[in-house]
Amino acid sequence: MAKVYTRTGDAGTTSLVGGTRVSKSCLRLDAYGTADELNSAIGLMLAMDGVPEWVRRILDVVQNRLFNLGSELATEPDSKWKPQGIRQEDVDMLERAIDEIQADLPKQFQFVLPGGTMAAAQANVARTVARRCERRMVEMVENGIPIAPEAMKFINRLSDYLFVAGRDCNIYAGRSEIFWNKDC
Repeated sequence: MAKVYTRTGDAGTTSLVGGTRVSKSCLRLDAYGTADELNSAIGLMLAMDGVPEWVRRILDVVQNRLFNLGSELATEPDSKWKPQGIRQEDVDMLERAIDEIQADLPKQFQFVLPGGTMAAAQANVARTVARRCERRMVEMVENGIPIAPEAMKFINRLSDYLFVAGRDCNIYAGRSEIFWNKDC
């Protein structure tokens, strides 16, 4: 049986897909580590009761796409191995799912606070991690590390999807949404 530890990262470096050793604090690692954290946050949400089946189906696909995204972020442009990456159809899937959920949600006239059911609260935790992942990806681009436009769109849409999914979890459970009260 292969051991899970290699000891090659004990000094604070790791290898990118392509072989280059980099610091574990580099932008690329921060971005794909945040994509991994996002995947874990979604996994926790899926382990909870109160997630509608239609949300589960989308998030099952999303978890696999987040592995594709992580592979894309971890792969050097000149690597011989090319990851699947994120495709426009992945972005389109999220847009359709957002539109379907929003069609059944009450109109929103106020800011919605995270909370309600555990599943809704966890959807918002995942949403904030998606936004952080997006910021890391933007930082990579600003530092000359190319990222496919579809990957940028996907992570942006995913945070929107997680917002409406959180609202949907509360409605599905019969819980009232919690609205921001600026005077509270």
